[in-house]
Amino acid sequence: MNIKRAVSWVAFFSVAAALTWVPEYFQSAEEGDDGLAVVASPAKNTPQGALPGTSDTGKTAAIRDLSPVGDLFSARSWKPAAVLATVTEQPAYITPVVPAPTAPPMPFQFVGRLEDRRDLQVFLQDGEKIYVVRKGDVIDETWRIDSISDVELSFVYLPLHLSQTLSVGSTQ
Repeated sequence: MNIKRAVSWVAFFSVAAALTWVPEYFQSAEEGDDGLAVVASPAKNTPQGALPGTSDTGKTAAIRDLSPVGDLFSARSWKPAAVLATVTEQPAYITPVVPAPTAPPMPFQFVGRLEDRRDLQVFLQDGEKIYVVRKGDVIDETWRIDSISDVELSFVYLPLHLSQTLSVGSTQ
């Protein structure tokens, strides 16, 4: 049994050695020129431990280049490469139309007025607040009373200097 095992191991190693050395005998120098590199020996007598590519006669010996050719892991496809379209027209830049600033809606409601010999007072309501104003007064640093007439009340919105009117009714 041990002889059988020894014979099978010898056969295995001999087949492996034969497969290793056989391709070099069938390849001629003309077939493998593109993948060969030439090494020149520096002197005729090579010392012990010389490179395996040099020979004792000082001639150049061929060494195979085993580096891969190209990119082994590049993506391959049968489809042709996509061609991107080019834009020849210039884009039209449209400037946005900015609306003119406007005053907010009038927050006041007319409640009533009181006339004295000297001045005219108007009562205005804004939510829970009631204001007693005269001509020229400023309300909350935002609204100024410009004029008071029998029919309307003129305001100026101070941040934008825009005027608005509030109807106060008639004298009848």
